[in-house]
Amino acid sequence: MKRRLMLRGLGAGAVALPTAAGLASCGTGGGGDMELSDEPVTLRLTWWGADTRADLTDQAIAEFEEEYPNITVKAEYKPWEGYWDALATTTAANDSPDVIQMDELYLASYGDRGSLLDLSGADEFLDTSQFDESTLATGEVGGTLYAIPIGAGMIASYINADLFAQYGVDLPDGDTWTWDDYAAIANELTEKSGGEINGSSVTGGIDQGSIRYWSRLHGNELYSDDGQVTLDPALLVDLWNYNLDLIESGGVESAAQTVESLNGGIEGGSLTTGKVAMGFFYNTQITPVLAASGADFRLLQLPGNAEAAANFVKPSMYWSISSKSEHPAEAATLVDFLVNHEAAADILGTERGIPANEAMREHVAADLDEGEQLAVDYIESAAAGPAVVVTPNGGSGFDPMIQRYTQEVLFGERTPQDAAEAFIEELQSEIDAAA
Repeated sequence: MKRRLMLRGLGAGAVALPTAAGLASCGTGGGGDMELSDEPVTLRLTWWGADTRADLTDQAIAEFEEEYPNITVKAEYKPWEGYWDALATTTAANDSPDVIQMDELYLASYGDRGSLLDLSGADEFLDTSQFDESTLATGEVGGTLYAIPIGAGMIASYINADLFAQYGVDLPDGDTWTWDDYAAIANELTEKSGGEINGSSVTGGIDQGSIRYWSRLHGNELYSDDGQVTLDPALLVDLWNYNLDLIESGGVESAAQTVESLNGGIEGGSLTTGKVAMGFFYNTQITPVLAASGADFRLLQLPGNAEAAANFVKPSMYWSISSKSEHPAEAATLVDFLVNHEAAADILGTERGIPANEAMREHVAADLDEGEQLAVDYIESAAAGPAVVVTPNGGSGFDPMIQRYTQEVLFGERTPQDAAEAFIEELQSEIDAAA
């Protein structure tokens, strides 16, 4: 069996990470015809994750090797800590694994510098027809498809229905509510509980996703297509002032409680421990919230989203192929198996997130637990706008950076206006330095 793959030119210079300036001379590998061969082929597949993911991935690899007996897949995995340093090192040495588990934070830094294969040229071996167009577009950098989304998620409003019932507050209508409604409900919860709880955690300013949504809701975007910061500082000021007003009224927990909640993570944060009745996580985080809280949670659209469709799909992670792979056709065939084949879906399930492939999502539906079903129902019903621009090279430190500024604002150490201008300047400087 011989099929042919035309490799597209990938440009000159390959850099693995913003800190790896020395990679610029590595090159990307030229174009040319590649064959899917019947001869023995060995592929390297790398991912981050714990032992459970490793066990499941090994099982999926075994199924793949049974279907393609001439292809051997060598698995390499590490925890998140250390994964990116190792990948940068192998990429700099022109020894990158063939198939790479990729994250949105690093996609642009690898894609822009030619370290990844343009997957649009692999369509003979890698079927993308079962992916929603906007979901598939999340794997593009500058219009070039460098990554296939594995799992998909969207930010959701988490509503603790038990606390609403306990304090006699009607559940909101996620298809009609506004941010004014949200504030009123948060204050009502605090008041009717006699201060036993706060209505809500902070509504944004602690992660990139919340800033993206707030900016899109108001007709703005966080980044331009060429990776420049386009966030309007006035919108960030408005977001902080919204939360400051609610902290003052009691609808949102205090600055000190906010820091404590952040340090507690998902399982130990204010929402999961019942200290607030409303908050925001990605829909895919509902399973640990349910397990840790034991409460009845509902997932509703974000305020204003039903009309504006400002929310967006965020892949849990991707599969990419190295532009240096000597076996791109086989690598694409492996990715195709992992994202498109029922045999792989039966093994991998939702361990890497709710399948971004809509057919595979439907296939695994019968085996979903309560949390996974809530997550699927949400992503299939919530309005989503166009794909967001991937985080530019140099922007991977967004979350700790915005948290630092948000804490300064909430504790009164900095005005919202000053903080907004300083944050945008610092973020742009980091991106410029990595260019």
